[in-house]
Amino acid sequence: MLKDVDRNAAEEQVAANRNLDIAVILPTFNERENVPEVISRLAGILKGLKWELIFVDDDSPDGTSDVVHHIAAEDGRIRLIRRIGRCGLSSACIEGMLATSANYIAVMDADLQHDESILRPMLDKLRLEALDVVVGTRNAGGGSMGEFCASRVFLSRLGQRISRLISHCELTDPMSGFFILRRNFFLEVVHRLHGGGFKILLDILATSTRPVRVGEVGYRFRDRQFGTSKLDVNISFEYLSMIINKLSDGIVTPKHVAFLLVGEAGLLVHFAALFFLFHTSTMGFAPAQAWAALACMAIMFLFDNMIAMRDRKLHGTNKLIGLILYCAGCSLGACANVSLAATFLRSGMQWHLAGFCGAALSVGWNYSIGNLFSWHIPQTGTTNRTRPFVETISLR
Repeated sequence: MLKDVDRNAAEEQVAANRNLDIAVILPTFNERENVPEVISRLAGILKGLKWELIFVDDDSPDGTSDVVHHIAAEDGRIRLIRRIGRCGLSSACIEGMLATSANYIAVMDADLQHDESILRPMLDKLRLEALDVVVGTRNAGGGSMGEFCASRVFLSRLGQRISRLISHCELTDPMSGFFILRRNFFLEVVHRLHGGGFKILLDILATSTRPVRVGEVGYRFRDRQFGTSKLDVNISFEYLSMIINKLSDGIVTPKHVAFLLVGEAGLLVHFAALFFLFHTSTMGFAPAQAWAALACMAIMFLFDNMIAMRDRKLHGTNKLIGLILYCAGCSLGACANVSLAATFLRSGMQWHLAGFCGAALSVGWNYSIGNLFSWHIPQTGTTNRTRPFVETISLR
């Protein structure tokens, strides 16, 4: 009988814990120093509510997941999803949002740049006005970009203008990464989300097939105290690919965008090298085309390694080995390139058209064949990105 009473009490406690007011999703990568402080601040702001914090960590090499795990062992409201083999802010947010039973879900950064003090006003606004989403804005109602440098402010403003092409509602800050939404609205759109890049809010708004009921609360964007910014060329590429994907109604995928970008870079370098070696020097056409093909291989490898294959990015010695393997795999395409271009030139075709025909063949071969060789090198001390794995820790 006593065991039955204890079991019933435990089940009631579990049910009570699941009846959450709010879950806060915090995607992390190398945020070890910020974790204790962000937990402390959120615990104070959310006092009186039933809440949970879900950290979604992309296997940070600085030990971020270890810090979260240690705190979660003492506080059942803290949860950890450790992703091994996958990366990306938007996909991390989606996994975190799917992992909670809370009716209201907030997303914010763990780097302390978002002002956690507006979470309660955001939640109150969402509830009282029956909205789908409430966004923390830097551009209205007391909001500020903080100490952003002029170039970052310009890029942010440019991104906002571009985002209006696909967002189906009026917002002053559609690029915000700080927002709260209803779980049922998230479930309406989750199956059609792009899931790439770092602008999950814009992805959600652009995916909705109905007008979205939105509101905003202003805040001042803070300076980062610890760690470094994750903004890089990959972020820009992923943002561009998401815009194109939404504008094309899903027809043009990120893979297509990567192919076009890498292919165009290869063609440009090929023609620049061919022009310099053949048109402005005494080198013959065939050797000039061969050297141009080699330059094309090199630039395509670098772009692939930086963008298309970022989840298996090669570093150091592995990068050099990867380049050699890539060129070896592309060598047959290069031979066909030179042979075809030389044949066209002998038939009377102008040199630049002949060079283009050969280069087009080479670029297609490089992209389809070269990738098979280079990014399967075992990398000691790094995550094996070819075998995705997710570790979920919830210590309740």
